[in-house]
Amino acid sequence: MFGWLKNLRANKEPLQVGLPRGVRVIRGRYDAAVSTDNNRRHWANADALSADAAASPAVRRTLRNRARYEVANNSYAKGIVLTLANDVVGTGPRLQMLTSSDQVNRAVESQFDNWARQVSLPEKLRTMRMARTQDGEAFAVLVNNPVLDYEVKLDLRLIEADQVTSPTLSLLDKNEVDGVRLDSYGNPQAYYVLREHPGSSSWNFADNYQTIPASHMIHAFRADRPGQHRGVPEITPALPLFAQLRRFTLAVLSAAEAAADFAGILYTDAPANGEADTVAPMDQIELERNMLLTMPGGWKMSQIEPMQPATTYAEFKKEILNEIARCLNMPFNIAAGNSSGYNYASGRLDHQTYFKSIRVDQAHIGSVILDRVLEAWMREAILVSDLLPLGVRTMNELPHQWFWDGTEHVDPAKEARAQETRLKNHTTTLAHEYARQGKDWEAELRQLAREKTLMNELGLLAVPAGSKNNASN
Repeated sequence: MFGWLKNLRANKEPLQVGLPRGVRVIRGRYDAAVSTDNNRRHWANADALSADAAASPAVRRTLRNRARYEVANNSYAKGIVLTLANDVVGTGPRLQMLTSSDQVNRAVESQFDNWARQVSLPEKLRTMRMARTQDGEAFAVLVNNPVLDYEVKLDLRLIEADQVTSPTLSLLDKNEVDGVRLDSYGNPQAYYVLREHPGSSSWNFADNYQTIPASHMIHAFRADRPGQHRGVPEITPALPLFAQLRRFTLAVLSAAEAAADFAGILYTDAPANGEADTVAPMDQIELERNMLLTMPGGWKMSQIEPMQPATTYAEFKKEILNEIARCLNMPFNIAAGNSSGYNYASGRLDHQTYFKSIRVDQAHIGSVILDRVLEAWMREAILVSDLLPLGVRTMNELPHQWFWDGTEHVDPAKEARAQETRLKNHTTTLAHEYARQGKDWEAELRQLAREKTLMNELGLLAVPAGSKNNASN
């Protein structure tokens, strides 16, 4: 009897305090949170460090050095970094002012474009984008450059991430993260910058810092975690893959060279003490082309088979390049520079993610870098007499937007027909369609008006192809 009661109690689930009678609690667990003999070594390096602690100065220094080494010595890595910078920045951004005064808009746009050419702004933006990929972050200081051949002497001085670091006495300060001084709200307040690069021969550690206010420093990086104040190279997940790609290439090349180094090998089937002529070990035999030759008694000649993974070499490179480019949202054909295996539909589909990533990147550059540059430029430009209209000084804000290079369509005819359909259905505007091409719609319409006026003046009639007048002629 007591055994029956014991079994009955064992089969009953324990009562849950505070829950209605009859309600069951489901207990589950995550398989990935269970440590076993099989996965213990795989997750051995997992830690619970904060974002800034995980990206410590030593860790970021190692990642930067290795990323720079791969970009400098790996053709694929160099091409990926250059392609990304060219696709994001292109020939540079164009400013479009959106105030109610056309005179103000044209004057500000023209003068800012002249200044951007003087300071090589597109080139510096491409350099900053490359630095984000291989260094993790890009720094630019807003400085005064009296040598500029322009009324506004504002300039951008780029510095490497190695130069932004903390003095030795402030390494344990909780309000400082490796050269970034934070206020009580966690906002950057100042930056400590080395006057010389720590890798230069003239660098001296003692008293070699300068403090730059945050208002004069532009710090661009991708924050992957909350509370992160310094960036890590964007190609960090691909660094081991780049090394594997180079090792596999060298292994295939070594196998081919080893097979080509020896034209043949001399061997005998006779036993150790059998009858065979004496041959000196590793002796060389000169061979004549298209000639017969004789071997010593008891010996035969055989050619070495060039065994190497030639059949899997191309497939391995394709898969590993695809994995490398994934961390940058770049499709394989752009990373490899080869679209031979693509059709029209797959190419369009793969590029959608890449183009969306580029738009996000351009928006980040516009808000973090270009808006601050425009604000600093406006403060200097309004102080120069007769450079901008007087109405600019009374404006509280200057609405604007940035135009970037448009992406060329694979099939221009299809895109033109689709654009015509959207305009007829009033599902788009001329401003939006011109913006997709990186053009200012107002400037383009003014240019069209000038061309039309000149054609009418010269007596030229723009007859559409296929029209009745054209057909009759």
